[in-house]
Amino acid sequence: MIRPTSRRSAYDPFRPVIGAWVARACAVAAIIVFGLVAIYGPTPLGSDPSLQLVNRVAVAVIGIGMAAFLWRYGMIRALPTKEGLRVVNLVRSHDLSWAQIVRVGFSGGAPWAVLELTDTEELAVMAIQRADGERATKEAGRLAALIEHHSRPACGVND
Repeated sequence: MIRPTSRRSAYDPFRPVIGAWVARACAVAAIIVFGLVAIYGPTPLGSDPSLQLVNRVAVAVIGIGMAAFLWRYGMIRALPTKEGLRVVNLVRSHDLSWAQIVRVGFSGGAPWAVLELTDTEELAVMAIQRADGERATKEAGRLAALIEHHSRPACGVND
């Protein structure tokens, strides 16, 4: 029996697996734990009742902030198109044309793939994480193939 491949197109998005699942699970856990502490947490004896509400709201807000940060980490990705690559990292997004990218690889002990750009800068692609093991190597290879494909001069044949 032939098993279908999980990839249908070279232009499918790059997404982390392990890091995204851990981040999302921790985000849900943060909401639950901080919510329960905000609701059921003990109040110090002799504390001002007006501050009790402020403390409970502050605990809930910290949990929501932590969950939002973790959820954002779970949303990192790289989106290839025929025109270029959009890298959505934790804080910033970068739109690159294929001509701007020289190569991709795992630089030193970096936890994610790194793009070498034509302006001698490097850009982390957090969507391809070393923690994903062999899958990360295959995804880096797929990105390298896209870079090579788009760096070839046009020969007049439809791609």
